[in-house]
Amino acid sequence: MKFEVNILGCGAATPTLKRNPTAQLVNLHDKFFLVDCGEGTQIAMRKNKLKFQRINHIFISHLHGDHYLGLVGLISSMHLLGRTRKLELYGPPGLREIIDVNLRLSQTELNFECEVVELDIKEKTFLFDDKSLEVFAFPLKHRIRCNGFLFKEKKRKPKVDKKTISDYELSVKEIVALKNGQDIERENEVLKFEELTKSAPDPRSYAYCSDTRYWEKLVDFISEANLLYHESTFLEDKKDRARETFHSTAIEAAKIASLARVNKLILGHFSSRYRKLDEFITEAQTEFENVVLASDGLTVEVPQ
Repeated sequence: MKFEVNILGCGAATPTLKRNPTAQLVNLHDKFFLVDCGEGTQIAMRKNKLKFQRINHIFISHLHGDHYLGLVGLISSMHLLGRTRKLELYGPPGLREIIDVNLRLSQTELNFECEVVELDIKEKTFLFDDKSLEVFAFPLKHRIRCNGFLFKEKKRKPKVDKKTISDYELSVKEIVALKNGQDIERENEVLKFEELTKSAPDPRSYAYCSDTRYWEKLVDFISEANLLYHESTFLEDKKDRARETFHSTAIEAAKIASLARVNKLILGHFSSRYRKLDEFITEAQTEFENVVLASDGLTVEVPQ
């Protein structure tokens, strides 16, 4: 089953010709979740052939412009293209006001319900779930209120393959029972579910750490995530600047990945001062080996 992260923008503060401001699309079992919405997000989605009308949930980490200035434009496009399905947004206090002011001054009445859930949290907090995932928010250590997000795949039911169905002439009712962990009692035999089913892979998780200082408490929120995105605005020679602006260096992001025992790390949110990014990998790998650099258009599968 698909669980991947599409990088729509990996830059910090201002756009460059190669890097849009921050935005990501999480695709879990072909359900789309938008995480942050910097300027140019809807254009990036079109370039990557990702249909933004399939997004039903948007998560905004904080109210610095490089993380939300594309949001009103995206909502407006959804409206103009005839959306009627409800849209749910999660973000810090003030997000509802930003949307309301823009819609009011443009005299726009949306064709769809736009529900905003404002988050004022100090610990890891459950947001919502459905049949395939759970989503949590957790605080980050930034200059203004800022949240990270954790997407956790739910445990899938065991599989019954086609050959087993054919060999044992299983009915639909029997297949459902096996998937629910029940044995099948027939007149002259008992079919054991553990013998006729294959366990589904272990559930995976993706942790998104937007703008934040180096903060070891994050480890409690994202421990053993299969994939971690952690901002790395600066290289180590600018660590004082990172501390002043409540950002992280590549090495600091890698230290969090190591302490949290994650499987794979994505570095992103690069300052526009950096044209080449090779040193980010070099520095990060002194602390954590399995690192990739975010780039606009990159798709990263959440590993098992």
